Amino acid sequence: MPQIILASTSPYRRELLARFGLPFECVAPDVDETPHPDEPPESLVRRLAESKARSVAVRYPDALVIGSDQVAVLGDTIIGKPLDHARATTQLRAVSGRRITFLNGLCLINTASDQVQISVVPFNVFFRVLSDEMIERYLIREKPYNCAGSLRSEALGIVLCDRLEGDDPNALIGLPLIQLARMLEAAGVAIL
Repeated sequence: MPQIILASTSPYRRELLARFGLPFECVAPDVDETPHPDEPPESLVRRLAESKARSVAVRYPDALVIGSDQVAVLGDTIIGKPLDHARATTQLRAVSGRRITFLNGLCLINTASDQVQISVVPFNVFFRVLSDEMIERYLIREKPYNCAGSLRSEALGIVLCDRLEGDDPNALIGLPLIQLARMLEAAGVAIL
């Protein structure tokens, strides 16, 4: 089996990939994540997932390299990671009672054959109407400042949700495992 490389330093993606029980290593990609002018969110995550995989693939001549990127979109606006309490409060007030879509770009490069598989997996989150008190209590307890849209759904953030809609709940956390399993199997990896 070829070496599997996750082009990411995300602890969430590392934890998700570990569920397959396959040996892999994480390598930090070197990619400028700045969106291009007028770049649609779907194009952005597709480009960044491939760029992350390619930035690492050049160092591994016989490997399967996984790149992934995620953005949260409210209407036509990309909502990034808040990084601090004030921005998280603003984000959660903006999404209260609304739907945001998490778009996950996923790329698998087989460096031995130069075969590239790319996909974008959407996942919708419908938020409850959130009071300022709920937002404050959530942020104090969870501190989701490194999570797109200030949502850490695998923990207390699930309480903020009215409903979830999508094919793979792992996509919400940042790595769509259903699609990745298909890609790995197409590359010759037997997960089971």
